[in-house]
Amino acid sequence: MKRLLINDCIVVPMKKELSQPGDLYFIGEIAIEGSEIISVGPPKSRPAGWEPERVISARGKVAMPGFVNAHTHAAMTLLRGYADDMPLMQWLEQKIWPLESRLVADDIYWGAMLCIVEMIRGGTTTFADMYFWMDRVAEAVAQSGIRASLSRGLIGFQANGDEALRDSVDFIKTWHGQADGRITTKLGPHAAYTCPPDYLKKVIALSEELGVGLHIHVAETKSELQTISKQYQTTPVEHLEKIGLFTRPVLAAHCVHLSKKDIEICRQWDVKVVHNPQSNMKLASGVAPVPLMLQAGIKVALGTDGAASNNNLDMMEEMRAAALLHKVFTLDATAVPAYQALQMATRYGAEALGLKDVGFLSAGMKADIILVDFQQPHLYPCHDVLAHLVYAAHSGDVHTVIINGEILMEDRELKTIDVEKICFEAAERAKRLTS
Repeated sequence: MKRLLINDCIVVPMKKELSQPGDLYFIGEIAIEGSEIISVGPPKSRPAGWEPERVISARGKVAMPGFVNAHTHAAMTLLRGYADDMPLMQWLEQKIWPLESRLVADDIYWGAMLCIVEMIRGGTTTFADMYFWMDRVAEAVAQSGIRASLSRGLIGFQANGDEALRDSVDFIKTWHGQADGRITTKLGPHAAYTCPPDYLKKVIALSEELGVGLHIHVAETKSELQTISKQYQTTPVEHLEKIGLFTRPVLAAHCVHLSKKDIEICRQWDVKVVHNPQSNMKLASGVAPVPLMLQAGIKVALGTDGAASNNNLDMMEEMRAAALLHKVFTLDATAVPAYQALQMATRYGAEALGLKDVGFLSAGMKADIILVDFQQPHLYPCHDVLAHLVYAAHSGDVHTVIINGEILMEDRELKTIDVEKICFEAAERAKRLTS
């Protein structure tokens, strides 16, 4: 087993809630053995007699859990910038869905690899993906060293809906727990407006049989709200509750248009909500009631959505957008403070994906750690480390990325991935798709 010591760093463990007393960051060290953290604490707090094989001297750097991008569509990096400045349904129906029909399996692999490069460079160590040809995404995850929760997107009203369910079963049985446990899986019904009730009931039954959760888009737009209201005389959340979807662990992306009753339903069923502020702003979908959900006790995670609607996969930007959007929308400067935004991007994201061993730094947790270089002009002077991480730092400040105890990036250099080849392949495939 490899023994690694990160010392002389500013540790932001993300273990405490805001209401708990005590420092939320401190000067200290982190000891890693194999894939796990064995100690986190002040200098020389590692176990007596334990000696590292390598020491990373991290003076001037912040050590924190890697970011969890709790909702994206990895291979849509190939569509970045292809269809901008359009509302969601027009964007999907006129641009995205027709182009997606031309994708082949290798496109998915290279698009996912491009996504992974961008995420690792930005400090994301775990992501949740919903798309198709997910075996190729799983291959990219296994080869790159990142951690992921993967689900094959399911659209119930399509002719191949039942075939897609069978593919999902095969995918889950093949890949769940693979790549040293870095890959977990879910079922991915796209949304209530694309999956009829009878189809969703099949998905729920399979979820119970396979012991996996669900990843679904919920109440993203007013158009969706109107469609569900017209068909079922209720809201998307009430509709999904009535079907029985929330009896299973649910990762609900967006949740922009929620009533007070919807929020209470999500709280009662412990629905895990993923806020995607930049995608929602760009597609003019609306502003999710995140402060109300947080006040209700829902631990809201953060996601970028796909690069076609964001247009990047930068979780530092997403944190900042989440904090600033809700301050201006509620006219309350205390809405979503810095530490809460950090929780949404790390610990709450891990909880949303059902991962119990990542999201904060503590003995026994997986060693998914990033070092952020604070020796940058835009981070001087440093009055508050937490505020700087959310309001001043950017993804280019991420210096080192460790996932499952393996160093995947050091001093901004990726160790496991041929970036030049990936960029070339992605560009060539995008040309074919749009020609």
